[in-house]
Amino acid sequence: MGEDSRGVVPASRERRDTLVIRICLVIVIIGLVVSGVTAFPLREELMLGRDVLHSTGLSAVFPDLAFWVQRVAEALETTGTDYPFLAYGTDWLAFAHLAIAVAFVGPLIDPVRNVWVTIWGLIMCAGIVPLALIAGAIRGLPLGWQLIDISFGVVAAVPLTIALVRTRRLERSRVVVR
Repeated sequence: MGEDSRGVVPASRERRDTLVIRICLVIVIIGLVVSGVTAFPLREELMLGRDVLHSTGLSAVFPDLAFWVQRVAEALETTGTDYPFLAYGTDWLAFAHLAIAVAFVGPLIDPVRNVWVTIWGLIMCAGIVPLALIAGAIRGLPLGWQLIDISFGVVAAVPLTIALVRTRRLERSRVVVR
């Protein structure tokens, strides 16, 4: 389904590209919203994670993970009790995820006009790698946890790359038609 003899791209391909772009962007938006919303109750989530690891016996299978979750849960419990204002930092982290999700509404509505947001998102995905490795090492996070953080950027880069490729194709088809 390429161009016809006049260089015109069928409308069905444009609709399909637009649909794929929107699906990819919705996946990214949902991921950001879930990451944002789950950053608010970190203390409770880590305590639940600790309890699940111990009650299911998974702590014996993954002792390093159980140790790390226990350590983080204790730290969040202590700071939450003694220094609750420190959680305000993760509240801002949560808000930032929600704000970033809103930025992707622009390309969701008009992918070609707002392609810069998709490109920016890919740049941010790439930036996760050095941040996780450098800051994670400085803060004493286990390498496995750093790799989990990096995976968020890698996973988000997949739908963003698909969206960018389809957006560029959509852009080219609109130039030919006009």
